[in-house]
Amino acid sequence: MEDNKASIMDEVVITSSPLDIAAISDSVTAPCTGATSLFVGTTRDNFQGKKVVRLEYEAYEPMAKKEMAKLCTELRSKWSLHNIAIHHRLGLVQVTEASVVIAVSSPHRKESLEAVQFAIEKLKETVPIWKKEVYEEGGDKWKQNQECKWKEKSGS
Repeated sequence: MEDNKASIMDEVVITSSPLDIAAISDSVTAPCTGATSLFVGTTRDNFQGKKVVRLEYEAYEPMAKKEMAKLCTELRSKWSLHNIAIHHRLGLVQVTEASVVIAVSSPHRKESLEAVQFAIEKLKETVPIWKKEVYEEGGDKWKQNQECKWKEKSGS
């Protein structure tokens, strides 16, 4: 019989390749878990009346990976979880494509659902990943998450 403790993993990935949602989900699901919860953040085609054609993501990768690993540790301190996977895409992300996938498995659904919700909010707050929206009518705009700790103060 497999030792369930030995198979516990935290997976943090930053990549320019498309995110394989099914593979990420499969990577956290285990025979001992009764729930796998996912958050999939995708590029939408609009923002405040402007037509968005794509997003472009950049990151300070060493710091981003460090913050994502800290997030996994924080999730484990709050909930009884089995496996955690946090994948974020860099570079060009077309409309409907996934920018971020967070997958969490646990013995019961409550823990995995709460952990996924917390994880996306905390990721936006603490992980140094930036996105640029590119608009159909021309132009682009770098966006900062409303939640981020390093957000510029208004009037600065």
